[in-house]
Amino acid sequence: MSNTPHIVCVVGARPNFMKMGPVVLELARRGLTPVLIHTGQHYDDNMSRVFFDELGLPRPDVYLGVGSGTHAHQTATVMTGLEDLWLKNPPDLVVVAGDVNSTMAATLVATKLHIPVAHIESGLRSGDRTMPEEINRLVTDAVADLLFTTEASANEHLAREGVAESRIHFVGNCMIDTLEAHRGQAVAAEPWKAFDLAPGGYGLVTLHRPANVDDDGGLRAMVTMLEDIAETMPLIFPVHPRTRSKLGERSATSRLRCVDPLPYLAFTGLMAEAAIVLTDSGGVQEETTALGVPCITMRDNTERPVTMTDGTNILAGTDPRSIHAAALDVLEGRRTLIGKRPPLWDGRAAVRVVDVVEAWWKRQPVSRRAPRRMSR
Repeated sequence: MSNTPHIVCVVGARPNFMKMGPVVLELARRGLTPVLIHTGQHYDDNMSRVFFDELGLPRPDVYLGVGSGTHAHQTATVMTGLEDLWLKNPPDLVVVAGDVNSTMAATLVATKLHIPVAHIESGLRSGDRTMPEEINRLVTDAVADLLFTTEASANEHLAREGVAESRIHFVGNCMIDTLEAHRGQAVAAEPWKAFDLAPGGYGLVTLHRPANVDDDGGLRAMVTMLEDIAETMPLIFPVHPRTRSKLGERSATSRLRCVDPLPYLAFTGLMAEAAIVLTDSGGVQEETTALGVPCITMRDNTERPVTMTDGTNILAGTDPRSIHAAALDVLEGRRTLIGKRPPLWDGRAAVRVVDVVEAWWKRQPVSRRAPRRMSR
């Protein structure tokens, strides 16, 4: 018999690493070293491998290498790979994070094998079911056993969906744990110097949502709008592979700097000292709120309303004219964004997650505590 649970943590894409990293490290610190599985949903070095180096994470014990593909193909490939592993050696607990295809795929496989699932960043809802991430969130939360939330709205959504209160745990934001742990190092590296810029003298852009990049005409309008903003403030634009495939060889202008995806530390350092950030990323909305940096979100909705009520986020929509107007309001001083840290965004969310996991394990019947280990 074993008193130590066999825990498996599943990651697949760049946002997962910042959310899961602190939990993996805290589990290891307490002697509960988990098996780490990387599905390979993101496989570009700057979108994946470099994160393990910079965040101090152990190398994955298992790499599935699923790569890109349609949503169905990617999800199915993750599911068959994980099922093969877990039929041979089922974990006591599977931990997933966020809302990517790997998150939902791992949850479905575990649930059908009667393996409990813990979901980090549960309960976030945009209300937009055209977003693949929204479907992944709904499915994952419907069957997960331990649901870890980052803000009050998430608890409210889960309660409305009929999730038992005993399954919901408000722990704060693990992504902010990662930010707090690495912010000093990221800023000390002065990544803006690579662009001959100074702190506060530039903006930062991310753009990858299907609604913004899949239509060629819409993407051209977005880039033209960014070029116009760059006439007021130089913009650094790390181009997501999804967006790069649509942009082709277009390099914009000398003031709109289109560059390859950046490693975590370089991107974080740039974000921390930016005058403004324009994004359609959920995680960047959270990070800018924690950093106190003005954020213009280029979406019609957000699953992170606390970044608007407490933080520095403006939801500007997807019309380039409204985005342009919101950005210039900030850059020209007509609108000042002074936010505050949301509750429990204090760098200790992972500690609270593992506290809950340990308490959960102690409540499990002794019959579950069999010495099962996945081959490394």
